Amino acid sequence: MSYIEKKTINGKTYIYFVKKISFMNKLFIIKKSMGINSSTINKEKYLLDNLESLSKEEFDFRRKFLKEIKGGISHHKNLPERIEIKSININNILEGKKCLQILETEFAKEFIFNSNNIEGSKIPPERVREIIDAGDTKYKDRNEVKEVKNSIIAFEYLKKSFKFNLSSIKRLYYILTKDLVREGNQSYPRGFKKEPNVVGNSTTASPEKVEEELKNLIKWYKKNKNKLHPFVLAFEFHRKYEFIHPFLDGNGRTGRLIMNKILLNSGYFPVIVYKSNKQSYFNAMEKSKEGKLKNYYQFMLEQADKSYNYLLEILKKY
Repeated sequence: MSYIEKKTINGKTYIYFVKKISFMNKLFIIKKSMGINSSTINKEKYLLDNLESLSKEEFDFRRKFLKEIKGGISHHKNLPERIEIKSININNILEGKKCLQILETEFAKEFIFNSNNIEGSKIPPERVREIIDAGDTKYKDRNEVKEVKNSIIAFEYLKKSFKFNLSSIKRLYYILTKDLVREGNQSYPRGFKKEPNVVGNSTTASPEKVEEELKNLIKWYKKNKNKLHPFVLAFEFHRKYEFIHPFLDGNGRTGRLIMNKILLNSGYFPVIVYKSNKQSYFNAMEKSKEGKLKNYYQFMLEQADKSYNYLLEILKKY
């Protein structure tokens, strides 16, 4: 966040634009003179008028943290840098235009549609938008309508109350699946899975090992949250979580939300995995278990790039 700083020297009050950036336990400060005190000075206007230079200065600071991504997880060395500058621009434009609520709402429409449809929902995007904007829709499949409504509540829970512990993961799953029915008109079971399940061609954690493996994953996250770049941290957590597959169903939806909580905690906007890229997503995830991690990371970076393009297009309208 940025702020205005005033300093009086020899009876004159000088105004400075100041932005403090905390990233991976490092602090970077941008400080720019805005001239002598004036009623026309406006922090938001200054930020938008100087967007390119301010964003570049912040990017130059953050560039050094991209080394592990450029060398280790991306086939295209410029892709991580492109995403990083877009992320910085999104945050600066948001602060300048003060339209966070609008962007979060538009993001939720796109994220919920894609996340639910990846898991088999057929509800069209315009109906998802109608539910979010108006609170309901006449769409005939009321189970899928409820699924969207649950997703809205889950997203709010994620932002405001989710913690990295077992009870929060269970709570997130409960919110997402409350009052829904699965194939065969069966209710979603409560809590962690009681029977084995499979992802693609791979077995997942046995029911009796779920809690232990989730605890280990949470420990891994807490140990690495200031050591690994947030994209590496978020994508790797998601990959590990999906191979635990702690619930009988709903693992993809909970996993993508938790991945985005990691990004939000690190100052990034969340990422959409697009329904149109569903098969590539599943393939990349499956191959990652064979040791082909770079393809998986590359795919997720491409989804981040696509997501941030979408967000920037939304911001142009406001």
